[in-house]
Amino acid sequence: MAKQYTIGELISLSAGYLQEKGCSSPRLDAELLLGHVLGVDRLSLYLNFDKPLTSREVDAYRGLIGRRGQRIPLAYLTKEREFYSLPLKVSEHVLIPRPETEFVVDKVLELVEPGKPAEMLELGTGSGAIAIALACQDPDFRVTAVDISPAALQVARANAQRLEVDGQITFVESDLFEKVSGTYSVICSNPPYIKRSELGKLAPEIAFEPAIALDGGADGLDFYRRIFSQAAAFLEQPGFVVLEIGWDQAEDVRRLGEAAGFTWRETVKDYAGQDRVVVFQWEQ
Repeated sequence: MAKQYTIGELISLSAGYLQEKGCSSPRLDAELLLGHVLGVDRLSLYLNFDKPLTSREVDAYRGLIGRRGQRIPLAYLTKEREFYSLPLKVSEHVLIPRPETEFVVDKVLELVEPGKPAEMLELGTGSGAIAIALACQDPDFRVTAVDISPAALQVARANAQRLEVDGQITFVESDLFEKVSGTYSVICSNPPYIKRSELGKLAPEIAFEPAIALDGGADGLDFYRRIFSQAAAFLEQPGFVVLEIGWDQAEDVRRLGEAAGFTWRETVKDYAGQDRVVVFQWEQ
């Protein structure tokens, strides 16, 4: 007869396995995946450490642990990631939202007047994280969310519908500004900014995310050049550009923005104290 594992035993075994495979947070991953299988939160796991699991639950959990051991990102296994306290569905077609991208949302909210209608443009929406977080803050906000990937837009639309802000967001399949019209008070983006030569040197999990959302060209700055070359035509007066950047790109991106006629306003540091968001103003 097969051994009947308890919650505590299975978490301990799985955490050890994930540690051997090089996962950075093996215990947390083991707990979150078991919680996902059982449909409970981590507190419930701790309160039921001695509870035995059925063979079906164990098999489902082992399958997920095995895939996590292959370094498939946790969010692709649970199909969900929290962003700005919102539960977003994710798939392998979209970049997994990161906590540092919340700084983009924070800065946009500082630039618009509360309770006043505002038109915003997000370039490269992916899962819809930024656009949806903004829309959830004020029913008068309208966001045009652009992505070149139809599969990503499908995920973003589903998230907007789930969170009941689809009426505030217009999704457009477009290569940056190609199919965009109108003017906006703010243009924001978390563009691809990793140097192409660096992609293969990153954590194994990154290889499972869409390269199109990561590859910033030879020097990581291709998308900033493209954004600055066209953004002015789509901005109100005054208008703002808020961009996420790599930790070592602040000076280069500032130089590109100022060369295109934008006024640099601020560089924002993330939770780790690294440069993460740059803010520019356009006013002729």
